[in-house]
Amino acid sequence: MQPESCSLIGILDDGWAGLNDAARQRLTRADIIIGAARTLALVAPHVPQAMLRDMDGALTKVPTWLTEARAARQHAVVLATGDPLCHGIASWLTDKIGATACEILPAVSTLQLACARFRLTWQDTTVASCHGPDAGEWIAGATPTHGLYAVMRAIALHPRVALFTSPTNTPARLARALITAGHAADVRLSVACRLLLPDEQCFAQLSLQEAASSEFAEPNVVIVERTGTAALPNFGLEDAEYIQRTPEKGLITKQEARALSLAKLRLRADAVVWDIGAGSGSVGLEAARLAPHGHVWAIEKNPGDADNARANALQFRISNYTLLEAKAPAQLDSWPAPDAVFIGGSGGELAELITLCLQRLKPGGRLVMNFVTLENLATATQTLQALEATWEVVQLQASRSQPILAMHRLAAQNPVWIVTASKEIQA
Repeated sequence: MQPESCSLIGILDDGWAGLNDAARQRLTRADIIIGAARTLALVAPHVPQAMLRDMDGALTKVPTWLTEARAARQHAVVLATGDPLCHGIASWLTDKIGATACEILPAVSTLQLACARFRLTWQDTTVASCHGPDAGEWIAGATPTHGLYAVMRAIALHPRVALFTSPTNTPARLARALITAGHAADVRLSVACRLLLPDEQCFAQLSLQEAASSEFAEPNVVIVERTGTAALPNFGLEDAEYIQRTPEKGLITKQEARALSLAKLRLRADAVVWDIGAGSGSVGLEAARLAPHGHVWAIEKNPGDADNARANALQFRISNYTLLEAKAPAQLDSWPAPDAVFIGGSGGELAELITLCLQRLKPGGRLVMNFVTLENLATATQTLQALEATWEVVQLQASRSQPILAMHRLAAQNPVWIVTASKEIQA
């Protein structure tokens, strides 16, 4: 005989009244019902025959409880909030006990319900979650280890995001994070609190400033919408769009060299990128846009340039970018192995940096360097030759039109050598 199957049932705060007939039938014949204390309380008056087990603080015991119940030919029910297949317990539980061991009867997700309250279509909304442990406040340059990182990337990449919150990762904390990331003018929050309860409240289209200073009753969910602000291009920003040193001293990788350098880096969408000698941040920040599911680690020794790079990250609303103010190679050993490295400035440590970068590059990765002096070019090529690396050099010299009286002439820019080295994939 096969062990009795179990049921995973979604339930909302309207409790028994909101369950369909199938869910009620499973509950009224259940021998054991497992759930958080608040969900057990919703059904307890209707299931006098069942043993109730509170899984608050005991989630890891649930698979064992289910296995024991099935072996004893008992029917077990696990209660979850809303749709357990949407950032819920379902995938974790079926991984533990097997996909065929448990039927799933979902309720409407609280995010779907919130969209209904705000009259928003559901099919074009991206779902995310910051439900879980205390993530802490968001800071500029936060890395992928931050608990809000996935949510912030989802908001950066999608015009509408519906997300689950928690008592610590609240709508107010999210609003503060978005302000820190430069979204104060182009994002609105709609917050749905205590859905289906008598004291339900819904707040539509709050500014981030309003949400950041408000308290919202628990539980709640949030819908984040970007306004019609024109999206910036992923690639090819004009030099003048970057905040940089004035008067201009050449401390920005010009658009022509930047475009070719980024092409030589051959970035994947999830690439890990190092930007060494970030200057105003032009290459690293465009790399962050070209790798929206990756992350850029940048380093710059000059405090003024580092400030400019941070300001550019803020004005372009780029949150997958971390800048360290230091002289390379300091602290590079703490960064994750890169898929691509750009060296725009070396601070006199060029040979050491090339050696380190080629050692740390992932197989198939690329190192791209820009030089305007013969001495640095010579050092780079000699180092690459000594390391038996595969490399090439492109000399780029562009001219830009300039007005002269009622006509235009071409003004030559300084030549730039773009050196590309690759790390072979071992057979």
